[in-house]
Parts: sequence; C-alpha cells; structure tokens
Amino acid sequence: MHMQVGPRRGGRFNAPVVVLSLLLVIALGAWWGVDYLRARLAGNGCDALTPVEITAAPDVAPVLTRLAKTVPQEECFSVNVTARESAEVADLLGTTASGGPDVWVPESSTMLSQARDAGAWNLPESGQSVANSPVVLGLPDETARRLGWPGKAPSWQEILDDSPFGIPEPARDPLGVATLLALRKLTEKEPDPAAAFTAAMRKLNPASGQAPTTEQAVLARNLVAAYPGVPVQGFDYPFVVLPKASEASRTAAERFLRLLLDPLAGSIFADEGFRAPDGQFAVPRAQDGRIDPAPRPPGPPPVADLYAALQDWAGTNLSARVQVLLDVSGSMAAAVPGTGKSRMELTLQAATQGLGLFKPSTELGLWLFSTKLDGDKDHRVLLPMKTIAEQKSSGGVERLQAVRPKAGGATGLYDSILAAYQNARQNWKPGRINLVVVLTDGRNEDSETIGLPRLLEELGELQDPRKPLPVIGIGIGPDIDASELRQVSTATGGDSFTTPDPRKISDVFYQALSKIMCQPPTCKN
Repeated sequence: MHMQVGPRRGGRFNAPVVVLSLLLVIALGAWWGVDYLRARLAGNGCDALTPVEITAAPDVAPVLTRLAKTVPQEECFSVNVTARESAEVADLLGTTASGGPDVWVPESSTMLSQARDAGAWNLPESGQSVANSPVVLGLPDETARRLGWPGKAPSWQEILDDSPFGIPEPARDPLGVATLLALRKLTEKEPDPAAAFTAAMRKLNPASGQAPTTEQAVLARNLVAAYPGVPVQGFDYPFVVLPKASEASRTAAERFLRLLLDPLAGSIFADEGFRAPDGQFAVPRAQDGRIDPAPRPPGPPPVADLYAALQDWAGTNLSARVQVLLDVSGSMAAAVPGTGKSRMELTLQAATQGLGLFKPSTELGLWLFSTKLDGDKDHRVLLPMKTIAEQKSSGGVERLQAVRPKAGGATGLYDSILAAYQNARQNWKPGRINLVVVLTDGRNEDSETIGLPRLLEELGELQDPRKPLPVIGIGIGPDIDASELRQVSTATGGDSFTTPDPRKISDVFYQALSKIMCQPPTCKN
C-alpha cells in the first residue's frame, strides 16, 4: 500500500498570510519610526546637540555661563562661553577670515565699531543688548566720605577738582571710551567746550586711585558709585551672531538669545548686579546708598560722538599713526652745495632726528618709492608699521640710515601716494592721529601713472569725515612742484611744506612736524 508523505498539520504554513504579516510588521515599524522622529524633532529628544560657541567680556561671561546651564536638553543645542578681553577679540576678528566664536558679547557696542575699523568689515554694526551697566567712578568709602557721602552723592566734577583719576587706553578699552564720552558731555555747555574738554582730559592720571568702572563692578567690590551727572550711555552688552556661524548654530544662538531676554534670566542678571537692557533693574534692589538705582540711558552712543572723542584724545596725547613715503629716486643722490652731503643724506638726517620728537607709543611705517622698486610697483615697504619704541629696538633706525637712492630711478609719485593712502585708510585706527607723510625732491615723472586728476578723484572718494586721514607733503629742491603737493594735501584735509633749497630740509621738516604734533584747540587750523 502506497503511503503519501506530507507536512504535519502543526508545521503547515500559508505563504500569502506570511507575506501579509511581514508587510504589516514593516508598515508598523515605519509608522513607529516616523512617529519617533517627529517626537525627536518636536523637542522630546535629540540625536545630537548643536554647539554654540560664545566669547564674552569677562564681567558678563559668568552670568552667560550660568544661564547656558539652564538650556533644556530637548532644545537640542548646547552653549559654551569663553571669557576674553574685547580688544583681543576685536583684533582677532579684524585679522582672521575664519575660525573664532559663533557669538560675541562685548561690554559695549563701541567695540563693534573698533572691530570694524580693525578689519572686520562684515561684522554687524549693532546687536541685541542683553544687559546694561552704567559707567561710574568706583570710590573707596574713605574717599567717598571725604566728598560728602552718604549725605550726598559725589560728582565727577568734584572728583576731578579734588584729584585726577585714571583712564584705560580709550583705543583699546571700552571703559576709556565711555569715560571720554562722559567728560565730553560734562563740558559741552562750557563757554569754550573744546578747550574745557582738553583741560579735563589732561587731568586724567593713570596712577590715580580712582578709576572708571561699572556699576556692576562697584556692587561686586563694595565700593561707592559716582555717576557723571549727565545722561551718558553705559555698557550695553550686545549679543552679536558672527558671519562665520553655521546656519544651525545661528538658529540655536537666536533661541539662546530669547532665553537671555526672558524675565527669569533678567532676575539672574539682576542678582549679579546688571540692569536690564532698558537701563532699569529687573528686580528692585535694597537701598544701601552705594549706587543710585534710577533709570539710566540704554543703548550705545552715536558713532560720530565716539570718533570725535577719540580724535580729541589722540590730539591731546599726541598718539599718532604715521605712514611715511620716502622718495629714493636717482635725483636724491644729488649733492647739496655747501654741505658736503646729498639730498638723501640730509633728508635721512632730519627724519632720524624727527623720530625722537614722537612719543615712543607713536606707530610709524615707512615705504620707499621711485619707479619699479618692487616688480611693476613703484613702492616697497622698508619698515612695517610698529611703534617708535619697537622700530628703535628692532634696528629700524639703522635700516633707515642705510637707504640709498635708486640709480636712474624716476619719481613715481602719484601711484605711490594712492597706494599708501589706500593702505592707511584700510588700517585706520581710532584714538590716534592718522597721517600719510610724503617726502620728495621732485614732481611726478612716471609716464605710466594714473595722473593727477585721477589721483585727486580717488583721494576724494576715500574721505570719511569721521575718520580724518590727512596727507602732509614735504618737498625739497628746485625740481618740486609745490602746486602738485598742495592739491594732494588739500584733497585730504592736510597741508604741504616746500622749499627749493635742500639745505633747509630740517627747517621744513620741523615745520611739518609742528603741524602734526600741535592739534586743536591748543593750535588753531
């Protein structure tokens, strides 16, 4: 008998049912995965956290660090705060095209202007303020009591009349800038405001015990705050997302900014002695007489006021940044009758002596010019921009004295002036008298030049009333074109000094230096 062999009942399977079951499992898994992803993206969890790197002024960095720790994990970003001096960050942003933080929070919006002047041309001109702190003078109890505290609040004018107080370098420190702006405001109603402001600046003494600080620092150090007595903007702590930040970091930074502007964060700022962005305390403070909690003006000062104050400071303290163009054309080798020296030797002698008249902190760079000194360029750098002290210590004086005329070289004046001026404009520094000084013994002889009309047009387009950059022309010898130098100088707000007699180079040179080193209101234009 034949027996049919087949699968047992318990092992039988139905292929269509299995396939349908598998499809159902896959569908359910897909549905669960989409739902899970939606949940993650909705803030219920994160596969990765977007990092936000913040560099902040040292006084506000601890508060930002404290608030960074309150970011909920489901926000899907993390914040790391690094404290760094704002002047260092401004230099970094001005010289580095990449790298650096995603966000910068300096003490004051004035630092944004200074960073842009340092080369960070794509830096935003403003940012959202996250806190505020008035700039004050911090007084020990003994000094404050001598001036009438706690019966009355000491004023800046009383402190200036009593004893000089110190000031940080305004071109580097926002406290210095704020102090100048306050003094400028204090003296603007005087019969001669410029003279009064200059007199006030000359009373500033870095060795003094009193110094400008912030209200927040006064609270932290248990000092007494003396307010300017005029409405002056304090530190506004702008939150600035930098151009290098990725889209993800930018979005996360904006979400962190919303957290910083929340009332809960405002109470934390107040705990640390900071005011809210509107200039008021978010939480009422106990009245202990050390500060005045009255509302203070928020926001940064006008940019025009900033530059004007820094320019006045530069004139008072003779802080200069000088780009020198020195003619080394063949005619500079000509002997000067009765001296036993060449035009070049007399010029170098006067220039070397002139270096000793500048403050050691004055910055100076020197270019040589003739024709085709560096390939097709009519100029080349002899001394890169450094302080006078650095030039002397690094052998700059010796390199200057070793300069010799280029045999057969013509005078490539126009192209060299334009190149030097463009360089000086690009590297213009606030808080200094910025100048371009041209020393020449002849008129332009370059047949491939841009020409005088085009030079004057280009110089005119490079003018910025907020950032003066005059050309000082110094011409010696019978071959000079006094009109040529005068037109160039006048186009930039400068002046020219010429003599057909090379033996008078020293007289002309010192006449020019006296113009450079004597600034209004002491010397009138």
